[in-house]
Amino acid sequence: MTMTLTLRFTRTRVAVASAALLLAAGAPTAYATLADDSSTGTTKTVVAPTRGAPYVETSLFFGTERPDGGPAVTDEQFMAFVDREVTPSFPDGLTVRQGRGQWRDASGAIEKERSYELILLYPVAAARTNDPKIEEIRSDYRKAFAQEAVARVDDRTRVDF
Repeated sequence: MTMTLTLRFTRTRVAVASAALLLAAGAPTAYATLADDSSTGTTKTVVAPTRGAPYVETSLFFGTERPDGGPAVTDEQFMAFVDREVTPSFPDGLTVRQGRGQWRDASGAIEKERSYELILLYPVAAARTNDPKIEEIRSDYRKAFAQEAVARVDDRTRVDF
């Protein structure tokens, strides 16, 4: 009888320990990989605490070449568009980055052009309210500068200011 109780107790402890390990393995963990340790040739991984609140990061990609062969959108024109069309809807802040991009247009030609990436960060709770504003920005740019498309990428992230 003692052997049966000990065996049941041991099985219970193993089951509880296994469940705890499985839960811990499935839990989200933030981590960072640091540079190689030159003395040992290994890479160190450090577990970092999760910071910030849940946010959405929306990136919009704006081309500057016009499919009709008209003059490219200038920096001044683009920043005036941001001031007029974006800032009123997102007064808390935004980021604009310049780049070079390419994409296949409607005719099948690969277009290479100067471009802009507009990055917006907003709380997840504001996603439903911000979606129509972002779609309006995309539509207004296409109309104002005769563009075929404005690409949009949405990612969930954590933000701490």
